[in-house]
Amino acid sequence: MELIDVKKHENEFVVCLKGHIDSNNASEVEKEITEARAEQNGLPLVIDCSDLEYISSAGLRIILRLKKECPDLSVINVNSEVYEIFDITGFTQMMSISKAYRKVSIEGCEVIGQGANGKVYRIDPDTIVKVYYDSDSLPDIQRERELARTALILGIPTAIPYDVVKVGDSYGSVYELLNAKSFAQLIIEDPSRLDEVIGMSVDLLKKIHATEVNEGVMPDMKEVILNWADFLKDHLPEEQSAKLRKLIEEVPSDLHMLHGDYHIKNVMLQDDEVLLIDMDTLCTGHPIFEFASIFNAYQGYCELDHQNMMDFLGVSYEIGTEIWNKTLKLYFDGRSEEEILAIADKAKLIGYSRILRRTIRRNGYDTESGRALIGHCKNRIGELLESVDTLLY
Repeated sequence: MELIDVKKHENEFVVCLKGHIDSNNASEVEKEITEARAEQNGLPLVIDCSDLEYISSAGLRIILRLKKECPDLSVINVNSEVYEIFDITGFTQMMSISKAYRKVSIEGCEVIGQGANGKVYRIDPDTIVKVYYDSDSLPDIQRERELARTALILGIPTAIPYDVVKVGDSYGSVYELLNAKSFAQLIIEDPSRLDEVIGMSVDLLKKIHATEVNEGVMPDMKEVILNWADFLKDHLPEEQSAKLRKLIEEVPSDLHMLHGDYHIKNVMLQDDEVLLIDMDTLCTGHPIFEFASIFNAYQGYCELDHQNMMDFLGVSYEIGTEIWNKTLKLYFDGRSEEEILAIADKAKLIGYSRILRRTIRRNGYDTESGRALIGHCKNRIGELLESVDTLLY
């Protein structure tokens, strides 16, 4: 077909419009679409406007007729000029019409942050982009935007994404962060600021944990961790597995906010204001679950291979150890050293459980390093279960 292209996917039938559609060619375009739809076989119809440069009222009438015949019609990848035509004529109120995503390259860009679901790059002096690992990440991006807005309304200082872009085969969220540097950058550039950075980090962490969230707005971390324990039932001795799950079950429900992936690459300083980024892991629960994640970032994932710390956060394992110990001491100021060590053990128990599950799920038994990490986690979980009788403090 000359005026359109057709792509038939497993779950949708895509008609790609091209060039200009006006009174001169509208009837021929409609004829080609009608012929193509003979092969539609009941699949949802999608109109892809990636290569559409202009559409007149004659073209709009084609889409309107298609909408009446196919109520689930959606129009995608519309450039700004064509989108304005759809918007002015009210089509954006009648059907699903989405703009094309601006393409951004991250080649040669500095990695300034890294989280569970993506990496954060600085693409120019004023702008950063979080690129998601999953190529099908648009629902995750929307979810993170909603979580970030919720956190901001509740008083947590964070950057709000203002654009969604296409980055290679995946997508990214764009943020404006003028003169912002991650806490990791601050420490790397000036190690003498380590204590200052830890102080700012703990202040923000306490603010997060003091913030109460309405039920159902964010995931319940306790439920997530119970799922980890259920997974490990087939990989730990029965007695250990039962005790691990019992300890988690005994943690009371808690609607206070947790970040879920709190470390020095996910906290930034912008003009003396501390900002939290990478908000897709926001959840609620008891703070011990947060400290499990913090332990993993600074210790757990790096115990057998200290280079992991440098690769992940850009600082040495020794610095990571210092951050972990000083964070605990400052957060639990006034507690005895013995009490703090006991709290650390509780966090480690959950932390090792997470690493064990993650490693097994990533085929860890198939590699020497994976088997070593699995064995290490199982040993530490067994040791900790002998002394930890509650996760509360």
